[in-house]
Amino acid sequence: MQRGNTVPQKAWPMSLSVEPTTSCNLRCPECPSGLRSFTRPTGMLQTELLAELMKEVGPRLAYLNLYFQGEPYLHKGMDELVRLGRAHGVYTSTSTNAHFLRPERCEAIVESGLNRLIISIDGTTQETYQSYRVGGTLDKVLEGTENMLRARRKSKSGLPHIVWQFLVVGPNEHQLGEIQSMAKEIGVDELVVKTAQIDAPADAHPLLTKDPELRRYDREKDGTWSIRNAFRDECWRMWQGCVMTWDGRIVPCCFDKDAEHTMGTFGEKAFESIWFSEQYDAFRAQIFHARSSIEMCQNCSEGSHVYA
Repeated sequence: MQRGNTVPQKAWPMSLSVEPTTSCNLRCPECPSGLRSFTRPTGMLQTELLAELMKEVGPRLAYLNLYFQGEPYLHKGMDELVRLGRAHGVYTSTSTNAHFLRPERCEAIVESGLNRLIISIDGTTQETYQSYRVGGTLDKVLEGTENMLRARRKSKSGLPHIVWQFLVVGPNEHQLGEIQSMAKEIGVDELVVKTAQIDAPADAHPLLTKDPELRRYDREKDGTWSIRNAFRDECWRMWQGCVMTWDGRIVPCCFDKDAEHTMGTFGEKAFESIWFSEQYDAFRAQIFHARSSIEMCQNCSEGSHVYA
C-alpha cells in the first residue's frame, strides 16, 4: 500500500542479475561495453562479494542471472560464481557471445551446474553476423555451440539448457528462416528471436527492421520514432528483482546500464538495508507518479514487443 511519497517494499526479491564483468571482446554498436562508453569503472566481480550476497539473499532467491554488461566468460572464476548460486538451489543462468567456449571450457561449464546458457548468434553468415557483433566470428559461435552440446552429452547431466538468441536487426531480418533451420540442425534446445533496443532510432537507421513486427519502434506522422509502448506509470520489476554491478552497486533494473540510479553498495551496506530503504521506496513511488521523467525508462521495452 502506498504511503505518502513512498511505496514500502515488504517482500524480498525473487530474482537477481549480477554482473561478472564489464569487459568484452566485441564492439557491438548499441552496447556500452562494446562502445567503451561507461562512466563507471570497468572491472571483475570478486567471488567473495557474491558469496556474501548469496549468504544473505540466496535462501530466499529463485533465479540468479550472472549477466548484465560485458562477456561473463572473460571472468576466470565464472564457474565458481555459478557454483555459489547452485549451492543455494537457485536456478542459475548466463549469456555469452560464445567466443571462449573451447572444449575444456565447456566441460567446466557443465560441471559447474549452470542451468541455462544463452548464446548470442545474430546472423547466419559472417557478413550479417559481424554487422552487429563487431569484431566477432560466426564460426567461433558455431564451434562453441557444438562444443557445449558435446560436453553436455558426455556428462549425461542434461544441463545446461542451451538457447540460441537471435537479435533481429535490419541486416539479418531476412535470415529468420535460415536461423530456425540452423537451430534445428545443430540441436540447441531453444531459439529466441529478440527485437533490438536502439538508443536513437531514426529514418535510415541501419539496425531498424523493415518489418514492423520485428522492431520495438514506430515512425510517427511528424517523422520521429518512438517506442511501441503504452508507457504506464507502473513496473513490476521494481518489486520482483534488481541488478548488482561487478563492484556491488545495487541498481533497479537492467536498463540502468551506467548505474545512474544506485540505491546503495553491497559490501558497504547489507542487501536488506538497501532493498528496504527509504531511497528505494521513493524511487518505486516515482515509477507510479512520473515514470516518463526517468531517462532510463524512456527506452524501456516493458509492455512492447521484445520476443518475436
